[in-house]
Amino acid sequence: MSLRNRVETWVLLISPLVLLSFAIEAALLHRSRQNGRRDLRGYERADTAASLAMGVGNVVISFAVHGRMLSLYSWLYDHRLLDIGNGLAVWAALFVLEDFTSYWWHRASHEVRCLWAAHENHHSSERFNLSTALRASWTTPFTIPLFYWWLPLAGFHPQLLFAQVAASQAYQFWIHTEVIGPLGPLERVLITPSHHRVHHAANAPYLDRNYGGVLIIWDRLFGTFAEQSTPLQYGLTTNIDTYNPVRIAIHEWAAIYRDMLQPAPLCVRLARVFGAPGRVPPGVAAP
Repeated sequence: MSLRNRVETWVLLISPLVLLSFAIEAALLHRSRQNGRRDLRGYERADTAASLAMGVGNVVISFAVHGRMLSLYSWLYDHRLLDIGNGLAVWAALFVLEDFTSYWWHRASHEVRCLWAAHENHHSSERFNLSTALRASWTTPFTIPLFYWWLPLAGFHPQLLFAQVAASQAYQFWIHTEVIGPLGPLERVLITPSHHRVHHAANAPYLDRNYGGVLIIWDRLFGTFAEQSTPLQYGLTTNIDTYNPVRIAIHEWAAIYRDMLQPAPLCVRLARVFGAPGRVPPGVAAP
């Protein structure tokens, strides 16, 4: 099947479910606002269209590089360190280890500027709804293997790994919403909408928190967990004010390129690429 046919098949299969979920969430948001929840921003046509365009672009690129990723993972699997099979216990172990790996990929994507350039467009919407989940990067398909390579080398079959990653990403769709409140005891173990709302907040107390994909235990273990205690402001600390998907996708890469052209010692130029992203809390003037 050609790349175009694969993308068209995916869009045809998933679009009805996505649009139905949007409609249900929009109805719930409308009812909540009628009941006095004026803090809920809901959907905005241009913002949603930008998120959908980002999502389709991510699918196209992911399908385009899938073969190369499979070849890399298959080569690593052929040189695996352990023969662990593919039974239920193996799948359970992969679930935990993939989520652990996802945590560190996600955390690095906030703490290393060139990885942040690939990831930050997912945070660029100033709204938080199910369409935000589809605002996926066009360049993270190239950063993910930098963290996931060790799993096939350890002995997890590449197809099993792809299936687990897909399941994890499917789980993360529903946590991008404001209409679901705290979920009681599940908040201790799982990433929930309330946890992920904190992750998308641009307020200073919440920057770089709650990185988990499915499990919140890694954030609790490694000191990156935060609960909401003040109203949330979504988006970037310096918003880019555009709905152009191309600009959303590449603007931070362009900023890195411009910074690299500025005269400076090599160590400074490298820090502009591999150092921590420079982010200023809202309302604080940049130096």
